[in-house]
Amino acid sequence: MPENNARATNWRWVICSLLFFATTINYLDRQVLSLTWKDFIAPEFHWSDSDYGDITGFFSLFYAVVSLFAGKLIDKLGSRKGYLWAIFVWSLAACMHAGCGWLTMHIEGVESIEALYAVKSGSALAVAVASVSVWLFLGCRALLALGEAGNFPAAIKVTALYFPKKDRAFATALFNSGASIGALVAPLCIPLLARLWGWEMAFIIIGALGFVWMGFWEWLYAAPEDSRHVNARELAYIRQDAAGESERQIEAEEHDSIPFWRCFTFRQTWAFITGKALTDGVWWFFLFWTPAYFSDQYGYASYTPMGQALIFTLYLIVTVVSIAGGYLPRIFVDRLGMNPYAGRMRAMLIFTFLPMLALFAQPLGAYSAWWPAIIIGLAGAGHQAWSANLYSTIGDMFPTSTVGSIVGIGTMAGGIGAYVINKGSGMFFDYAAARGAGMEFFGFTGKPAGYMIVFCICAVSYITAWCIMKLLVPRYRKIEI
Repeated sequence: MPENNARATNWRWVICSLLFFATTINYLDRQVLSLTWKDFIAPEFHWSDSDYGDITGFFSLFYAVVSLFAGKLIDKLGSRKGYLWAIFVWSLAACMHAGCGWLTMHIEGVESIEALYAVKSGSALAVAVASVSVWLFLGCRALLALGEAGNFPAAIKVTALYFPKKDRAFATALFNSGASIGALVAPLCIPLLARLWGWEMAFIIIGALGFVWMGFWEWLYAAPEDSRHVNARELAYIRQDAAGESERQIEAEEHDSIPFWRCFTFRQTWAFITGKALTDGVWWFFLFWTPAYFSDQYGYASYTPMGQALIFTLYLIVTVVSIAGGYLPRIFVDRLGMNPYAGRMRAMLIFTFLPMLALFAQPLGAYSAWWPAIIIGLAGAGHQAWSANLYSTIGDMFPTSTVGSIVGIGTMAGGIGAYVINKGSGMFFDYAAARGAGMEFFGFTGKPAGYMIVFCICAVSYITAWCIMKLLVPRYRKIEI
């Protein structure tokens, strides 16, 4: 049977699954620290909330800086080679965290792990141990950020290459659900690994998964027009948006990149920057601080069955709801005849209401820890559905050749927002705890009042971002080179 009459292949979904697993590994590597610092690492190195806030805040800031250039580098190297380099660097960095304890001991002349635990809190040696270990972790987090900054520019670029516009939000939601799956699996395996073999082995084992993924990517990935697994009918489906365009227009779409600094002259770029800057920090706050929240507020450490159940439930909600959210714009496009951008903006408006539920997490937590777990899960699902559609707006309005650059710019903005909320939260929680009854907000005092204030900020971030984006780009307009 001639290929033109054959049933269309579906290789694009295999590629989407590779993006999913890469994103899952990406978030597993990020979660190792958040699930081990409070109950395993902090007692060993005498860390405070501010120390952890410094580490997560610096990671976010450095991630922001390198993301500005990571997208451009992905555009230059191509998604195949660029993705390989990105995951190699971040997997190596993830494994390197395991050496921070050994180096701290040797730098400070401490003979054993037991001796580290025995150091008197507040002593000069405890301060030195905390300082040295924080700097070592900062170095590893910087290298981790350097690699991880390439994940989303590469993944969004691949999605733009392999999917027509109407499917991109759903495909993005599917691979982006890897973030939720990673966060879902993490509390079940990482604390267990840390308890069985030490927190160091948790970093090594989880970090090594990236090297396995590299083998599959090298074996299976090629651009759709070059892939032996994509037949003519599937390629025609992928390229349906180019129907009616000239060869020159198609060539420009795929190969003529917009100069980097010119990207900042478009309102569409600033709309994406706003959407990332005001909302990414909310997701990273939930990702980095939720295990500590359940430990601080309710006494459920990350390695306890209850602590694991709470975090598992939270991310199960995120995973299920966010995937459905990625399909919503397709309903608006196919059934209501809206253009993809208008459909995405309507869906994103709906998703802004889920994070508003964070206003009730702390008040209802007085009755049961399950309430904040469910509410944060719904808020996180709102973020992931929002994020999938936000990323897809780039493929709608910019040529494929420039997608990596725009994603990198937006990711930088998101990283800066995450730095502000993570660094600020660490300092603020220490301040609130020290003030005790002197810090009061909505009936809460001390650190619970601090959490309530941050939850309020998270709740209003999305609707604020949507309104600004709508003002900047009220209707669909494609960028022409």
